[in-house]
Order: sequence, then C-alpha cells, then structure tokens
Amino acid sequence: MSIPRVAVIGAGIAGLTAAVDLARGGLEVLVFDRADAPGGKMRELTVADRRLDAGPTVLTLRDVFDELFAAAGDSLDRHLKLIPAKVLARHAWNSHEYLDLHADSALSAAAIARFAGPREADGFERFIAQARRIHRTLDASFMRAARPSPLGLAQRIGFTRVADLWNIQPFVKLIDELARYFRDARLKQLFARYATYCGSSPFESPATLMLIAYVEQAGVWYVEGGMHRLAACVADLATRLGATLRYGTHVERIHLRAGRVHEVELADGARIRVDAVVSNADNNALASGLLGPEITGSVRPTLLKNRSLSAVTWNLVARTDGFPLARHSVFFSADYRAEFDALFGSRRLPDAPTVYVCAQDRLDGPPADELGAERLLCLVNAPAMGDRQVFQAAEIQRCEDATFRLLEQCGLTVHRAMHDCTITTPTDFERLFPATGGALYGPASHGWMSSFTRPGSRSRVPGLYLAGGSTHPGPGVPMAAISGRLAARQLLADCDSTARSRRAAMPGGTSTRSATTVRKA
Repeated sequence: MSIPRVAVIGAGIAGLTAAVDLARGGLEVLVFDRADAPGGKMRELTVADRRLDAGPTVLTLRDVFDELFAAAGDSLDRHLKLIPAKVLARHAWNSHEYLDLHADSALSAAAIARFAGPREADGFERFIAQARRIHRTLDASFMRAARPSPLGLAQRIGFTRVADLWNIQPFVKLIDELARYFRDARLKQLFARYATYCGSSPFESPATLMLIAYVEQAGVWYVEGGMHRLAACVADLATRLGATLRYGTHVERIHLRAGRVHEVELADGARIRVDAVVSNADNNALASGLLGPEITGSVRPTLLKNRSLSAVTWNLVARTDGFPLARHSVFFSADYRAEFDALFGSRRLPDAPTVYVCAQDRLDGPPADELGAERLLCLVNAPAMGDRQVFQAAEIQRCEDATFRLLEQCGLTVHRAMHDCTITTPTDFERLFPATGGALYGPASHGWMSSFTRPGSRSRVPGLYLAGGSTHPGPGVPMAAISGRLAARQLLADCDSTARSRRAAMPGGTSTRSATTVRKA
C-alpha cells in the first residue's frame, strides 16, 4: 500500500509537533510555511544586529516537550539548554512598591507578607492550593484529552467526583473569585493578570484560569539562545524523522474531491496530491476562505466580539537606569477596569496601559557585569482590530508615550534610539497571521462555555485536521504543542480505521503526567 502523504500548513509549534508524531508514525509529511524560519508566533527579530524574542518569552509545561522527544527516542536536553527561573516576575505599581513572585511558593508567600501583611500571605497559600486542585482536575481530563463536551468532561472526571467538577469554578469570574483570597487591590490586579495569558479580560474570564498560577509556581524555564531555539529544535527533530520542511512556501488553497481533502495548491500554482492536511493556521483563516472557498464551512468563524487580545510591542536595544529590572517585569496601570473597558468595550488602545518588559539578557538577579545596551521586549495589550483599521502613527505614538511614561513613573528610564527599535502593531500582526485582526490567542476565554467552543482536532471536512492556539486546548506554547499531538493522534487513528496504512503506534502520545510549567505573554 502507498504511504499516506500529509501536508502540514504552518510551522508554528503545533504544526511542528504534529509533524514529529506523524513522521514517527510512518507517514510522508510535508510542512509548508510562508515565513523563512520555523516558529510562527514564536518568532525573533534582529535589532541593532542582535536577535530578540518577539513572541513568547518563557517555556512552561516543559514535560510536554520532554515527552515529545522521548517518544521519538531522543532527549530535549541533548539539543537545548534550559535554565530554571527562580524569580517568576517583578511587579511594580510605582517607584517604591514592587513585589517579586518566586518559583518557590514559600518565598512568594514571605514576599507577599512583607509587601501586604500576613493575612494576604495566607490568602496566597489558599489561592495556590485551589489552583493546584483545579489543575489536578483538568490536566488529564481536559487539557491533554481530545476536546470534551461539558458532559464528556464530567464523565472523564467521574460523576462520583462531582465536587471536583464544581471546584474548578467555571461559573465564577476570575476577578470575583480573587476577592475570596485577597483584600489588597494590588494583589487582585496582579493575579487577575493571568487572564491575559489567554488574551482575555479578568472581568469576563472564568476563575478556572487560576490553574495558571499553580502551573507557573511549579516551574518556568528560560531557553538559552531565546525561545526561537525551541521551535528550531522541534523542526530539526521532525526533519530527522523524515518530514520535509519547506519555508518561504505559501499554500494558496486546499482542494477537495468527493467532499474530502485531495490537494494543496501553492502560490506558484503547483498542486500536490495529499491524503490529509493539518492546518496550523488560525481557524478563522479557514472560515474566511483564505485557503479556498471549498473549506469555509470546515470550522465556525470567530466573531469580532470573541477575539482575544492583540498587542503593541517594542523590540529594542537600549540602556536602562533606575528600576531594578528582573528578566520579567510588569508595570501596572492605575485603573485595570478602565484598561479592559477600552480593550474589549470600545476596542481601542487604553489611555494608561499595563506594561510587560522582558529583559532578555538578565536572569534572576542583577547582572554580574555592566550590561550596557540590553535587549528588551516591551508589550502592552491592544484590541484585535488590525483588519478593521490601520493603527496610525499618531495613535501608536500616544500609546508609546503612555507606555514609557508609566515606566518612568515606576523609576525605570529606557534610553531609546528609534533606529534600534522595531514596533509591531495589531495591523502588523494581522499581516503576519491573516484573518485574526491581530488576535494572538485565538478566541478569548470569556464565559464558562468558551473552553468548549474551540474546535477539536477534526474539522467538518474529512481529511482536514486542526492544530494551534485557536483549537482545543487553547493558546500558549505548551497548549499549542498538545494540540499538534492531538491532531496527529486523531489523524493516525483515522488512517488505521480506514485501513489505508499499517497501524502507527504512538508511544508516549499525549501524556497525562502532571504538568510542571505556563506561557507568559
């Protein structure tokens, strides 16, 4: 029998993990990406002749990648140096109020006690314990499992454990649940920020997202050489297993025959016969017809109101003075409610945004030597309107002024030179990731049903499979990687069920071991 040929559209982390498992399963795998390197949103830029992360900045749920490599008879540590973070992030409200969270939760509790008093430290310990319970309930039954319905989730958890199902707090908003643990408004704001890791508002997201706190406390790693190295390592693994990766190659459309996937057509007009396609594009690209009119009904479109956040970012090389930056620092706006009302209500850039800064040349403490000009990624959340409006220079300038004004109010001076800075707006993200408006996380996680409305690995078109942050289990580097493995598992199972090829074993698969890490964005 002929070996099934699979086209993977997109060399983001989900497409790459799918390619690894499909190639390991004995299929012929062709990966296409219009960019000139793997990674998708895990991209890097060159600024002042230095390479900077321009997407995710930490590795979490490390075991997802350890298992991927182990299943292929390899080891992630053979190819990548990972450095465990001790300080997760430094959080500032002004020039004299800042708080570090640590990988060691006991150190975090002690820091909170000094910052806000022993009652708040006790609240933090209860908060982390509840986050651990939520994670334990959902890790195997939801995050690493094929997309379940609410009833299917209950069945997986077990009706005898109905209390566990209730305790994941799907019907309570995150911002409201935080009031059970913290009185200090600064701490509520800090832990509400976890909703933005999914591109969502803490005022609309379910308290289930508390699980991110436990995952983060359980471990965060820096990747030596930058996060793009992780994508490159997974791409190399796929190549060693026999997959063919073609960069700078744009898939124009997917063609069907008798209602199922038959060919992919490239931008140069070439047509390639395939038995299946794994789409690592945003699902809205399929629904809007960007990959051809025949597959517009393969998934539901993402409505404007349901889009997750975009961003405005500054990748720059600059000297800094004043505030003691950690590897990750967050500078909070004075009015969180007003910030998210602007982002999701009026769909505009907030007047006073919260600012995230990644100082890529720093680890946990102050640098041993004078850094001089260092690599920085500064990010503020923005509405995903990149397909509806052009973010004009004057508007971006006002946002930039507000961003760096807040940093100065918190004691941080960034000595900027515009020729050593690259700015990316929602308009640019829409150009990079079409049909998203610049949304970086797929649909927003608003409301208790949001997790169940993301499509699973199978689309409505036979032979077309889905992977990436807009599919189950959701956004973030480890979640996208899991989605790629789920798509590969489903595709291989379907090949087996139709007897089109020999059974392809997947040792390891998508493990249900406890997670040990989360994406910061």
